[in-house]
Amino acid sequence: MTGDLFDATSMYDEDYLHFFAEAEAEAGIGSGAGAAGGAPTHGPVVGTAYTGPTAAADLVWRLLDLKPGMRVLDLACGHGALANALAARGCEVTGLDSSAVFLDRARADATAAGVEADYVLGDMRELPAWTGRFDRVVNWTTAFGYFDDDVNRSVLDEIVRVLRPGGRLAMDLDNQTRFLTSYTPSRVTAARGNGDMLVDRHHLDPLTGRFEVERTVIRDGHVRRLTFLKRLFGFPELRDWCSAAGFAVLTAYGEDGEPLQARHHRMVVVAER
Repeated sequence: MTGDLFDATSMYDEDYLHFFAEAEAEAGIGSGAGAAGGAPTHGPVVGTAYTGPTAAADLVWRLLDLKPGMRVLDLACGHGALANALAARGCEVTGLDSSAVFLDRARADATAAGVEADYVLGDMRELPAWTGRFDRVVNWTTAFGYFDDDVNRSVLDEIVRVLRPGGRLAMDLDNQTRFLTSYTPSRVTAARGNGDMLVDRHHLDPLTGRFEVERTVIRDGHVRRLTFLKRLFGFPELRDWCSAAGFAVLTAYGEDGEPLQARHHRMVVVAER
């Protein structure tokens, strides 16, 4: 497999859960992508638009016209907050992620909540033999755009392959327009009461559309550094990519479910195969 832009295993590990999922749970928010106060974040004002997995599940349910019994793939499911929320509403959910640490947490949370979801360790660039298996695919909390452009396009091809005809995709990304107005050179991204913190330095490359981050992790008196990056997309570009991959109907919404505007923090692209 090719196209890796950074070492994802160093990014999506137990430290990530410590700062985001655990902080949310202690605050009574629930372990979920997009929960306020402890949300996964990759840059300016990212992750603050949803108040927890319930709010995200409500939006996905409405925009994808989900119904109990539908087969749903949560692609790059992370620690399973959204996948478990959809499973609790009666969907047959499969969550795929490349992080074994995240999947262990997802399974534990599913058991604790009394819901059933199938969690699979895998790579979004080469999905299993699931051709035409799913009614819906969800790709949430900026979980697309971590490879070079050719490989990012191949991920869309894989999504089309595993969707049944007429199936739909919901992809939650940064709203590029709002994101750029909130750009800062650096910031403390997350902090815990005991002094643990994440400090990020940001760099935006306009030639590639990539947002690069140098992250310093300070935990229990130990310091480590890592680098990660992601691709920023405007809707017209991503619309053209999705159309080329085989999606026929595409539109975009903000985090409130209204048609996308410059004021929105999030861009939720909804596409139909």
